Amino acid sequence: MMKISFRRSACLLVLLALVFTSSAFAAPTIHYQVSMPEPHTHYFEVEMRLSGFNKKTVDLKMPTWAPGSYLIREFAKNVEGFEALNGGTKVPATKINKNTWRVSTKGKDLTVRYKVYAYEVSVRTSFLDASHGYINGTSVFLYPDGQVNLPSTVTIVPFNGWTKVSTGLPSVAGKEFTYQAADYDILADSPFEIGNHEIFTFTTNGVPHEVAMYGDANYDAKRLMADMQKVTEEAVKVFGELPVKRYVFIVQNLQNGGGGLEHLNSTTLQATRSTYGTERGYEGFLNLVAHEYFHLWNVKRLRPIALGPFNYDQENYTNMLWVSEGFTSYYADLIVKRSGYTTVKEFLDDMAAGITSAENSPGNKAMSAAESSFNAWIKQYRPDENSYNTFLSYYSKGAILGMLLDLEIRKSTNGAKGLDDAMDGLYDEYYKKKGRGYTDNEFQEGMEKAAGHSLNSFFQKYAYGVETPDYNAYFATVGVQLVDVNKDSNDPLLGAGISMTSGKPVVTSVTRNGSAWQGGLNVQDEIIGMNGYRVTEDINKIIPSYAVGDVVELVVSRGGQLMILPIKLLKNQTVKYQAQMLPNATEAQKKQLQAWLDSKK
Repeated sequence: MMKISFRRSACLLVLLALVFTSSAFAAPTIHYQVSMPEPHTHYFEVEMRLSGFNKKTVDLKMPTWAPGSYLIREFAKNVEGFEALNGGTKVPATKINKNTWRVSTKGKDLTVRYKVYAYEVSVRTSFLDASHGYINGTSVFLYPDGQVNLPSTVTIVPFNGWTKVSTGLPSVAGKEFTYQAADYDILADSPFEIGNHEIFTFTTNGVPHEVAMYGDANYDAKRLMADMQKVTEEAVKVFGELPVKRYVFIVQNLQNGGGGLEHLNSTTLQATRSTYGTERGYEGFLNLVAHEYFHLWNVKRLRPIALGPFNYDQENYTNMLWVSEGFTSYYADLIVKRSGYTTVKEFLDDMAAGITSAENSPGNKAMSAAESSFNAWIKQYRPDENSYNTFLSYYSKGAILGMLLDLEIRKSTNGAKGLDDAMDGLYDEYYKKKGRGYTDNEFQEGMEKAAGHSLNSFFQKYAYGVETPDYNAYFATVGVQLVDVNKDSNDPLLGAGISMTSGKPVVTSVTRNGSAWQGGLNVQDEIIGMNGYRVTEDINKIIPSYAVGDVVELVVSRGGQLMILPIKLLKNQTVKYQAQMLPNATEAQKKQLQAWLDSKK
């Protein structure tokens, strides 16, 4: 036997200690496997393997909301059959609050298994049935508390006969349907479409784009591919670069559907199967494509400072959704126009219709764009019969403010700059150089830098206040005027929404300070008669035959009790704007209009 010297022995002990220490403190790893053996039951089966977690316990959390959709949705409510194992032995696992499970690891590798019920048709949630599966990460994947920065891999096990998986995550070489995520934020922000969907591809600025089309629909794939490519190319021109290596559109064609949700390098869109059958419907789909694609920059990279890194446990408040969503809505219209799918008249008509809708909403005078953004968590996705009176969506108000700022910057710089330049400047400053979101003040400063002067009055009056802009002062820059075609009318207006529920006229909304409001009509009142006669239709069709100042006597059933309400008809105070070219528009104004709406070179 060879004799080992004390010195060599000591070195060997140190080496062994380093080996064991290195093993003990190896970086933790996470692997998820998601299967769906019985898709008709709507359950995803998840196995989560955790290695290198050396503490005695680990807390595993399920997000309470999905970024981009500002509502606490409590995804943990759909988790069932939670169990944890070391090897093949179950270990204690205790739920310590609504979305957290505390699991005993005993310093060993851990396997966690659970099921997720997924049967809500929405771009914000997950879904599984016999035809396909859709995973939105925040509603399926648990994460270790405080360790969202850990990388992970995901293996999808499609149902037997399903052959396709589409996701923005990069694949792991040599492993079928296995993907890698640099951290949990990226995993949660990378949805999966699973099934036998149609896939077509195109390239924009050298970047491959995949379109995963689920569901039968009346689209022409060749035409749609070319038009989506054109829209994406136009969007890229605003910022001058495409900050992804690959992009995925997941499109779900449904009997009833609509809307989208943005992600870091992908999006999920929902449309009705007949959407593509009319030119207006087709343009509407391209508008949705433009909206969600523009989010690739605006909100996913150029963002309010509150929107990342995310706190998945609770609300993430910001005053700036009127920019993140509203400006994106404005740019969607602008990009579709610049791409050649709408005319100047159609674009201006849409802008006029948006202003008309906002100015006729009592909520426009009750809540500012900033307040609307901050209150998204309790207002935007929880409307009630009084929302019309108290709330105006940051989408619609923000789109208007984006347009006005664009016109203001163009006016201030004599057409040398526009909102494109302001947004690109902010993108360069905060995403590319500083790698963080902007504050409210920093956003305003970015707009002011492009305009070349203070915009504090604009922001205080219109973004943080509820004053009505002088729209024509802005539109004059491009030789356009808004004309209120209701200005000289003297027609009465009831000011109540009526639904013919089961053939009976039932009140669904009452406009603040209108005739019905002042006369005491309530939501859910069933209108039985008017002026001594039975009512069998929406009385809004009858009211125009009366005059302002007339009193109509309504018989209503309220909770089964009959009552008579005399309602004095007030003048219709609503506006109806049309956008028209100024008859004496100068060549400079016409040139500004062209520069505003034409494709960027």
